[in-house]
Amino acid sequence: MKKRNIILSIFSLILVAILLCLPIFAQSEKINSDKEIRLYPGGMPFGAKIVSNGLTVVKFSKTSGDDASSAFVAGIREGDIITRIDDCKISSIEDFVKQINTCQGKELCFTVLRGDKELCFKVTPKYCKDDGKYKTGIWVKDSTSGIGTVTYIVPDTNGFAGLGHAICDSSTGKPVRLTRGTVMDVSINGVIKGQVGTAGELKGCFKSNKIGTLTKNTLSGVYGLLSANCYTPPEAAMQICPKDELKTGDAYIWCTLDEGKPQKYAIQITNIDYSDSNVKNFKVKITDPALLQKSGGIVQGMSGSPIIQNGRIVGAVTHVLINDPTQGYGIFIENMLVNMPDILL
Repeated sequence: MKKRNIILSIFSLILVAILLCLPIFAQSEKINSDKEIRLYPGGMPFGAKIVSNGLTVVKFSKTSGDDASSAFVAGIREGDIITRIDDCKISSIEDFVKQINTCQGKELCFTVLRGDKELCFKVTPKYCKDDGKYKTGIWVKDSTSGIGTVTYIVPDTNGFAGLGHAICDSSTGKPVRLTRGTVMDVSINGVIKGQVGTAGELKGCFKSNKIGTLTKNTLSGVYGLLSANCYTPPEAAMQICPKDELKTGDAYIWCTLDEGKPQKYAIQITNIDYSDSNVKNFKVKITDPALLQKSGGIVQGMSGSPIIQNGRIVGAVTHVLINDPTQGYGIFIENMLVNMPDILL
């Protein structure tokens, strides 16, 4: 009996080990299969509009004294996401204002998300004599928008990836929870050059036409589906470069400034880091005189610009070094592909 129990224990340990390794095997299998697929390089700008699940708390009117925000006093904090007030689901600022205006000063139950935790707070709105309405002393927002660059497009599905990092809330720095998102066409009409200590920026505006949908916002980029023929890739579809085959040295990127279409610019790849980091896997240095003249180097809005080396996509530009705008970071293309929904590949 004792021998039988020992055998069962060993078998159980082996089974647990196999189950724990399954995600690793699945990820490895996906990467290996991705080596065979071909992707169109991007370089085209896109506009992202994200609607999150609830309203994000961004500010309070006052946090101390007799006229302190009743929401703050109750325990709500910046970065919390308000999903419900009493039994009403909150998905827009209009929903929020309606619930507060009709409460007549009675206590309300705010359900919020704080990280992965759902919390409830009892908030009693205060009457404001100036405008005759009840208020909680809280500022919220219901969506996020910005401009980024397409990294690659999948030929067979029109699935795409961009940015190479998450879309984050400007007030909290945390990734925005994606409920639904829209990809909009944009026009780049100027560039603010990057300088030491100050990040530059692509200046542009959203056009009226929707060109796709966003389905996922992750630390390694955003993913979605584009409308057919909304972009003309700057090069033919090409294979990816596995991270263990990436080399320091010459490469180039595709990005769009104010020329109306992607342009090729020379860079250098340096300091490759094979650790488990999702982003900032290697450094890039802008060496192209034309790009340095126009933008000073890497600027906001260029995130997602595909990096090509020896005829293969190796990754995307993700960040700029504030103290040296000619340099920044890139992400391995494998890290972007691993997080892409299978249905888009």
